[in-house]
Formats: sequence, C-alpha cells, structure tokens
Amino acid sequence: MEERDLRDLETIFAQVEDPRIERTKHHRLRDIIIIAICGVICGADGWVGIEEFGRAKEVWLTEVLQLANGIASHDTFGRVFAHIDPKQFEASFHHWVQGISTTIQGVIAIDGKTSRRTHDRAAGKKALHLVSAWAVENRLVLAQLATEEKSNEITAIPLLLQQ
Repeated sequence: MEERDLRDLETIFAQVEDPRIERTKHHRLRDIIIIAICGVICGADGWVGIEEFGRAKEVWLTEVLQLANGIASHDTFGRVFAHIDPKQFEASFHHWVQGISTTIQGVIAIDGKTSRRTHDRAAGKKALHLVSAWAVENRLVLAQLATEEKSNEITAIPLLLQQ
C-alpha cells in the first residue's frame, strides 16, 4: 500500500465518528482504523494480530500516520471497534472498496459459509451464515451479506451483487 493510498483511506474513514470521550483518546481513530485494515489485509486474524502487525511495521506506519503515542494495544483496538458505529464504518469501507474495485481483475467467486462458534444455544441464537463475493486474483473480499439460514444463500446473491 502506497502513502497516497493511506491518505485516501484517511479521508474516506474521516466520516466515522469517534465514540470515545476526550480523555481516553490516546490514539487517533483514523490511525486505529487504518492499522486494523492494513493488518487484516496482511493476514492478522484478531486484535492481537493487528497489534503485532502494527508493532512490526511501526517505523513505516510512523512515516505515514500520526502515531504520537505509538501503536495502540490489542485491547484498545477491540474497545474502539466495539463502539464505533458499524453503519458508518460499513459505508466508509464500502466507499473504499468501490474505489479500488476498478483494479479488480479475473474471477469473482460467490460462496456461502457458516461461521463456527457463532451460535448461542442458551439464548436461542443460530450460527452466522455469510455469503461473500471474493476477488480471486486480488485475494480480496468485495462484499459480504448475512443470511438467516444456509438455504437463503440463493436469495442473497442478487443483493450481494448489487453491493
């Protein structure tokens, strides 16, 4: 990812409101979001992995982001993402993906999966079923849509393609 790309991300995600109170803002929200996105793109699969990515790339990230207090802890990443408005984040993320989708080439695979351990039998919650559009050559999920049950995947595909 080039420095210009990170600046574009910063502009796009400026629309996401920071839910934290002023005294708890040791790291800029946009820095947290950008590090999380870069970390996931590079294979991080949780908050600890995102923190590890940030620390491994801290010298480079410091050149392109305002990291006055260094890399946030995995707990900070988790708390911030638990409280940001998911609709605002989704809209910004969708805008970013649309911008880079012009570089998508090759096959786009559509697939449905059930996420393991997302059910809660005691609360009567069923497992999460997602239908995804995956750009094979770019190794990028373009869109995802939750469905009620695995059998509803077919009806979700047209909605997914609209995204």
